[in-house]
Amino acid sequence: MRGGKMRKESILVVVLAGLLIMGCENLGFPSAKPKRGMPKPPPGAVVVATVGTFYITAEDLDREVQANNALADQQRMPQLKLDTRDKKIAYLRDRVVQRYMLYQEALDRGLDRNEDITRTLEYAKMDLLVRQLMAEELQKIEVTDSEVQDFYTQNKEALKEPEQRKISEIVTNTEDEARQANIELLKGTDFASVAKQFSKADSASKGGDLGLMMVDPDPKKRIRPDKFYEIAFSPSREAGEISSIFKTPDGKFYIIKVDSIKTSQAKPLSEMKEPIRNFLLTQKQDKALTELANRLAGQIKIELYEGKVD
Repeated sequence: MRGGKMRKESILVVVLAGLLIMGCENLGFPSAKPKRGMPKPPPGAVVVATVGTFYITAEDLDREVQANNALADQQRMPQLKLDTRDKKIAYLRDRVVQRYMLYQEALDRGLDRNEDITRTLEYAKMDLLVRQLMAEELQKIEVTDSEVQDFYTQNKEALKEPEQRKISEIVTNTEDEARQANIELLKGTDFASVAKQFSKADSASKGGDLGLMMVDPDPKKRIRPDKFYEIAFSPSREAGEISSIFKTPDGKFYIIKVDSIKTSQAKPLSEMKEPIRNFLLTQKQDKALTELANRLAGQIKIELYEGKVD
């Protein structure tokens, strides 16, 4: 009986010794894991700092500095720009290194394996790669000068700026007031002076001056009654001409003067060249991306489950 017990103890010792030789990690005991980091820096790279298993190159720092300075410009805070060597070193020490330390700690805690984070990272990766693919596909697309010239020639009429007229107004609440103002005008009194005296509109303080106006093609976007535009932009009305009294649907009485007329004309090609080039380039790029998507659609299996969309 005692001999059997000793044999069992001997077997147990041998087994434990074997397991220890195999390594504690095979027993499921925790063991020190090497910290995750980056591979060695590329040849020729200037390393300005190391943080644990990470390295920071001069190029990395320059990228950080440029991003910081761009934000400072955007926020109109030049005092935050990193424009000296000492400021860059302080930024490297106090901000960049700190972020790398926090990143190392996040990796050590396995936060990068969090499902939400991995999915967000995948979306970011997808966005970067799609942008790169688009850049490679679109960089070979160009618009020639002859294409710009042809487009300008074929669309010269459509490219014309709408006619603009410099208008002044007198607006009254009653017809009697309008008649009194009109009498003063018939006497030869300056339109601006009469507007300041009789007009009830906000423009009265400026002598009724409304500046340059044009007729918006969309009636819903017009800020004045249609009757106003009908009188002010009548083809028969000439520069310097004063209208008779007219009433608009809102019950106001108007007298207007067309101070000057800027006729509709197309801008010269020299002014339209770049806008046309950008327009044609966008068209070509959209077409190229559509053709690429159509080719890929014929090669990749796609299934839409529209019924599952809320």
